[in-house]
Amino acid sequence: MKSEQFERAIALIDAANAEDPNVEYSDGQAVPKELLYGQRMSVCLAGFRPDAGEALQLAARAQHVRRWQVPRADYPATREGYHRWRTYLYGFHADQAEALLRQAGVDDETVQAVRRMVGKQGLRKEPDVQVIEDVACLVFLEHYFPAFAQARDEAQLIDIVRKTWRKMSDAARARALKMKLPDDLAVLVGKALAA
Repeated sequence: MKSEQFERAIALIDAANAEDPNVEYSDGQAVPKELLYGQRMSVCLAGFRPDAGEALQLAARAQHVRRWQVPRADYPATREGYHRWRTYLYGFHADQAEALLRQAGVDDETVQAVRRMVGKQGLRKEPDVQVIEDVACLVFLEHYFPAFAQARDEAQLIDIVRKTWRKMSDAARARALKMKLPDDLAVLVGKALAA
């Protein structure tokens, strides 16, 4: 049974993400982009780790909280610019999540755990941080990779698949291999993993 503070925190995260002026279409409905992303993270986590505790569930939902406030375009269109943007976002999302969780009355231990997960502290060392990374990769492959692939050539996509694969645990890789991707992307994933 979920705690009252957990339910309040989820509602606050969703309300924050519902402010996203960018929309994405899901089942024919326009939905604020980061609200939809948070919901997809929660659904994926429930399938990947049905035993996930409240801290993991909160971190998944808050993974991109208020991301639109830090546009990629504010950073140089270079690899270094991309890394600076991503690194900044880790702290930004952790701060945003903490403020919302504290507003919801979530206990300090859970707040700090969510901060670590959303902030990617201890990635590849801390199991819960790795779960959030796994779920983010799975959500990308399932929901965003097809559209992402349209603007890139095969060599770029193979490189992106390899980089994504390196971030994932063995359990997430096994789950990814069971995904139904469009045929052309499934072939491309096969090429990326064969090399």
